[in-house]
Amino acid sequence: MKKACLLYLLLIGLSACGGKKTDAVSLNGEIKGLGSDTLYLYGADRMYDRMDTLIVEKDKFSATLTVDTLVSTILLFSDGTEYPLYLNKGDKIQIKGSNAELSALQINGNVPNTELTTFNQELKGLGTPSVKALEEKAENFIKNHPSSLASIYLLDKYFVQALQPDIERIKMLADGMTGELKDRPYMQALLSQIDEDEKVAVGKTAPYFRLRNVEGKEITRSTLKDQYLLIQFWASWDTISREQNAMFRRIYKKEQKNKDFTLIGVSLDLDKDKWKETIKTDTLKWEQTCDFAGWNGEVVKQFAIQKLPANLLLSPTGKIEGKDLNEKAIEKKVKEIQEEKEKKEAAKKKNKR
Repeated sequence: MKKACLLYLLLIGLSACGGKKTDAVSLNGEIKGLGSDTLYLYGADRMYDRMDTLIVEKDKFSATLTVDTLVSTILLFSDGTEYPLYLNKGDKIQIKGSNAELSALQINGNVPNTELTTFNQELKGLGTPSVKALEEKAENFIKNHPSSLASIYLLDKYFVQALQPDIERIKMLADGMTGELKDRPYMQALLSQIDEDEKVAVGKTAPYFRLRNVEGKEITRSTLKDQYLLIQFWASWDTISREQNAMFRRIYKKEQKNKDFTLIGVSLDLDKDKWKETIKTDTLKWEQTCDFAGWNGEVVKQFAIQKLPANLLLSPTGKIEGKDLNEKAIEKKVKEIQEEKEKKEAAKKKNKR
């Protein structure tokens, strides 16, 4: 959802005018079933710092663009689908496909477009591959194409944006890329994100945090000491996290009297009234906090939150025990906490005899 917010700002703020004129890029596309529509083309990093509008009529569209060097861009469709597109001066880009399969377009005109097209066509032939199969396929591509811009995109999509990112695997794949690729702004941004994620990886000690609840009372990690703490990141404007509130309501109902486990909500809202209204509407009875700074909030940055919804489980000592856990994993962890407590109590009774 964060990407959607950033994209909205891009749509508002970027102009369609470029800088110095260079050799033109010819772009022609035909996507069956697209009909009449409007597409947008925007830069994946600052090397293409503008927004271009592509008008589609009877499934077809075309444009003449200007770039100074090979750049990574994103083709945005009206349904929210994003597809990477690489442009270089003098290129003649051809795009073909079906509106029913926007994730498998055929794009030619330069090497990275052709490489990514081949990769996606091979995926299409696999039917419904597992997450593991997709990751292995992407890893093989990255290792075999250490200087391709498509490798950066695949690293981001299949590893950095994974539900549980494997930091060491990401670093290994990034290390194998050429220096020229690592110097790309897009890649530098990914590496910076990876560094931040590593600081709050499972097993690391959580940073100290301070927030205020609905009543304005300060809530800190020290306030909630001696308990396992499940931190829920959400926002009233985020549809998916609003839907996930049902899961947390069930967890809270079961565990509200559990002295060893507690739940706290951290909202990325900007509007205080809307936040309070949603807490009431969604019946969020557990502790709720917000600093009204959205994605710029201190706690959001401390825990390297990149998307919503998100959650983290902290031990009583502040160690990060899990990230983005589903309901089954949370219930399993709560059960383990209770079993561990019972073992300790049984051991104490035995020692007293």
